[in-house]
Parts: sequence; structure tokens; C-alpha cells
Amino acid sequence: MPTTKHILVYSDSLTWGIVPTTRQRLPFEERWPGVLHAALNTGRDGRIRLTEDCLNGRRTAFDDPYKPGRNALSGIQQVIEAQSPLDLVILLLGTNDFQSVHQHKPWHSAMGISALVHAIRTAPIEPGMPTPPILVIAPPQLDNPRGPIGPKFAGGDIAARGLARAIRQVSEDAGCLFFDSNTIITSSKHDGVHLDADQHHALGVALAPVVADLMADRDGG
Repeated sequence: MPTTKHILVYSDSLTWGIVPTTRQRLPFEERWPGVLHAALNTGRDGRIRLTEDCLNGRRTAFDDPYKPGRNALSGIQQVIEAQSPLDLVILLLGTNDFQSVHQHKPWHSAMGISALVHAIRTAPIEPGMPTPPILVIAPPQLDNPRGPIGPKFAGGDIAARGLARAIRQVSEDAGCLFFDSNTIITSSKHDGVHLDADQHHALGVALAPVVADLMADRDGG
């Protein structure tokens, strides 16, 4: 009997599905993990299970001075432990490292990703459970943050230049699969930070063959 494969998506508001310029949320089937989930399970009788752990404002490895719990590194090992066994972890983080309250450069954010990869690989999972491969996705470049969220990301588009390149380097150094979302999507036309619904769809569709190949490797074929 075929076994169900389990994927964890660990991310922020770009994946949570916030509707730009609002506090509303896209439904699961319109968020990129939902699009990916549907594509992966087409013809597979529901053999892929996808779990989202996505929090608005989440940084890679830094604290939010105004809201607790936004440091992705804090607690990631417990998330891995709780969700195991896992066949893949997908990370899409970095955007919130460039909120105006921080003075970060791409290197800082990339080091945060590197720390997350190490934490995932050393999580205290039960004996015999696999250490999952990690797919790291670079977020789309910030584009003149504006609207209600503009002050929160003021200057972030300039500070984050080169982020995808920096994340690619640490991903390759760590032996992780890397995907640059900038090759497929752009940040929202409405606020320059989040993803519009059509961009969620495009990203989910683009990731489907990448993840399907990974799952085939896990099947041994």
C-alpha cells in the first residue's frame, strides 16, 4: 500500500496568504501551498499531505520588537519534532528581515536561513525517523513598499537587493535545493511586499514539478 508523503511549509505572510492592503486571507486553494498540494495530488489519490506553518511578520532568526514569536529559529526544532516524519521541508523566509526596524543586509538574512537549515537537520526527532530534505525559496524582491504597510518596509527594497543571490549561496553551501521565486513571480502590484492571488497560483504551479521530482526520489523512482 502506498505511503503518504508529508511536506511542511514554514514561512510568513507571503505564504499565509494575506490579501495585499487588507487583513484578510486567501483561502487555502488559492494560496501557493494549496495550488501545489492540488497539483501534487492529481492522479495520486491524496498521497501527498501538506502542512502549513506560516506566521505574519516571521523573520529568519530575528525578533520583532513589537510582537512576540516572530523569530523563525525559535521553536523550529519543536515544529519539526511535532510534524515528523517529514519527507520535505520548504522554507520561504527573508522578507520580514527587511522591515524598517532592522538594519539588515542580505548576508544577515542568508545567515538566518543557514541557521534554520542547521536547526532542522539537528531537530530531536524520534529514532528511525528521516531527516527531511530542505527546499529553500528566495522571496520576490520588495518593490517600493506602499500603502498601509509602506512605513513598516520603508527602504527595505534597497536594503534587500541581492537577497536571492545570498540565499542561493548558503543553500548551495548547505546542500539544499534552491528555487528563486523571482524567476516566476513579483511582489504585489498593490503593496510591493506580499503576493497577489495570480502570483500565488503561478508559484504553486511552478513548484509542482520541482517538488514532484523530490517526492519521486523519496519513492525511490
